[in-house]
Amino acid sequence: MKVLVTGVKGQLGYDVVLECKKRNIEAIGVEIDEMDITDKAAVEKVITEAQVDAVIHCAAYTAVDAAEDNVDLCRRVNADGTKNIAEVCKRLDIKMMYFSTDYVFDGHGERPWQPEDERKPLNVYGQTKYEGELAVEELLQKYFILRISWVFGVNGKNFVKTMLRLGKEKGAVSVVNDQIGSPTYTADLARLVVDMIQTDKYGIYHATNEGFCSWYEFACEIFKQAGMMDVKVTPVDSTAFPVKALRPKNSRMSKDKLDANGFKRLPIWQDALQRYLKEIGCNEI
Repeated sequence: MKVLVTGVKGQLGYDVVLECKKRNIEAIGVEIDEMDITDKAAVEKVITEAQVDAVIHCAAYTAVDAAEDNVDLCRRVNADGTKNIAEVCKRLDIKMMYFSTDYVFDGHGERPWQPEDERKPLNVYGQTKYEGELAVEELLQKYFILRISWVFGVNGKNFVKTMLRLGKEKGAVSVVNDQIGSPTYTADLARLVVDMIQTDKYGIYHATNEGFCSWYEFACEIFKQAGMMDVKVTPVDSTAFPVKALRPKNSRMSKDKLDANGFKRLPIWQDALQRYLKEIGCNEI
C-alpha cells in the first residue's frame, strides 16, 4: 500500500508517517511547500502524480481563537482544502481519511457524543471542520472521518508541553475544570489510523485515548507523572479565561463504533501520558 499524508510537520502527520514506515507502508508526507491544499491545481497534480492508494489528510488550520478573526483563511484550509482533496480522491477512486474534531458539537449535556449526533459547532474552527466533513461525505463513498480531541505528540506545541513549561517557569498554573474530554496521544492514534486505512470499514468514527477528564485533572496528572508535585494547580471556571472562541464543555465522545467494526481502542490516557513523557525525555515518578 502507498499513502499520501498531508500536514507531515504537524503532531499527527509526523506520527502517521513514522507508523507507516514501521509497517513497510510507503508514505509520502507533504506540507504546504509541497502541496498547498487551498490550490486546487496543485492538489490535483501532486496526488495524481503520487499514484497512491489513499490520502490521510492531517493538515488543518487549528488556531481556534485566531480563526474568529481569520474566517476566510480558516475556511479555505479546513473546508475548501478538504474539498479539493476529496474531489481528486473521487476522480482517482482512492480512499480518503479526514480528521475532524469534538468542536463540531455544541458541548451540551454529559452524555458521550455518538458519531451520528447532530453537529452544532460553537466557533469558526468547529464550523469549518464540520464543512470539511460535509465535503467528504457528499463527494465520497470510500472515506473515513475520525473525530479527535486534546491532541498531544512529540512534534509540535500542545497542552502537555505548555503545562511543563509554565510549571517550571512560574511554579503555579490555573486550569479550567468545567470542560470534559479525552486527551489523545498521536503515536497511539497513528496505529489506529494505519490499521483503519488498510480496511474498507468506511464511515465516521471517534478516536481518542480512553477515559475522560477535565483540563484541570489532565494538568494535575501531568505534574504528578513528571515529578513536579510542588507546582500549584488551581481549578477555575471557563469564565476566568475570556477567549474569542467558545469551547464545548462536554467533549466526551463514544468509541463504541470502533468496537463494532473490530478496531482496537486506544489505551487509557494516563498510560498514554506516561509513555509520552518518557518519549520527550521528561522524568516520571
